[in-house]
Amino acid sequence: MSWRTFADSFRHIRRLTDDTGILEHALGRIPRRKEGYSTDDQARALWLCLEWLPWVRGEEARALHRLIDTYLSFLLWVQKEDGHFHNNIAYDRSKESEKPSDDCLGRGLWAAALSLTVLKDRERRLAAQEIFDKALPQAAGMRSPRGWAYALSAVSLLARSGYPRDLAAEINLLAGRLMEVYDSHASADWRWYEPTVAYGNGVLPWGLLNGYEMKRDRRMLDTALESLDFLIRLSVNERGQIRPVGNRGWCVPGRRALWDQQPLDVMKLALAVSKAFELTGRKGYAEVAKRCLAWFHGDNDGGTALADPDEGSCCDGLGQYGANRNQGAEATISYLLTEAICRKLAEARKHPHT
Repeated sequence: MSWRTFADSFRHIRRLTDDTGILEHALGRIPRRKEGYSTDDQARALWLCLEWLPWVRGEEARALHRLIDTYLSFLLWVQKEDGHFHNNIAYDRSKESEKPSDDCLGRGLWAAALSLTVLKDRERRLAAQEIFDKALPQAAGMRSPRGWAYALSAVSLLARSGYPRDLAAEINLLAGRLMEVYDSHASADWRWYEPTVAYGNGVLPWGLLNGYEMKRDRRMLDTALESLDFLIRLSVNERGQIRPVGNRGWCVPGRRALWDQQPLDVMKLALAVSKAFELTGRKGYAEVAKRCLAWFHGDNDGGTALADPDEGSCCDGLGQYGANRNQGAEATISYLLTEAICRKLAEARKHPHT
């Protein structure tokens, strides 16, 4: 396929982003200001920008850095003194009532760690370092497996990049917790970390794969691939198309929801299988990633394209009667991240695993 230019791909991201951050929702393609902002989306948008940086130059790179500054600034603003992030922010910049979110903390850690490995200039790295340093002590108190997976990926990435601080204790703790919940819930016909396969599932094996890349613990790799293969079986229909678990009931042993299918779940599956391909060289994982991207372009249960490459936007979900035409931040970022994942994968396949 032909890859979009930055101007095309980020048209909707820039439409959704103001001088505060990226707005959470849209009515069709028009931003819904009354819905405000989520810190989750700022971390995702920062991640997206970092993934695209290697492919832009000149004014496009400067435009991307302006977006990076907006999202980093948002994370600095909403991070509390204890390291947690306030997640839900109204359009008037007031903070809405909520409890701290482990998943939000994990996403913030991942975005900060990736920033430290990608960004070259001192000033932006200073911001990312402060975010990471304040958030990391809270990782030990996390109770969410997805939070653990993000945090494990963050500390493993930094450890692999030669980070001056020893992160072995954090890696062991977070990997051990993921392995423990897997051992608690997995059975012969249910190879999963929880009693329900819910949302953002691919992040769980992805987290263990990142931990394995640092620790080289064979049991971690086996667990990650076993759970990923189980998720793939759940996420492919009889025609070989991607069919993520629907959010109207999720999936439990003996029953799964078909609708509504979420772009986030497809992206997380692409993320996990691309990492599995990177570590194992198994071509089947790369093929699943390609099918994830095809899902966005209409190779799905509804035969409906959710992505608009000319705008760089994506519908919020696929339901029984078609696409949800609203094009918010989470869906759009999920689509563009899947594009980036598949582009990196295509480049990696030029240099086969040995």
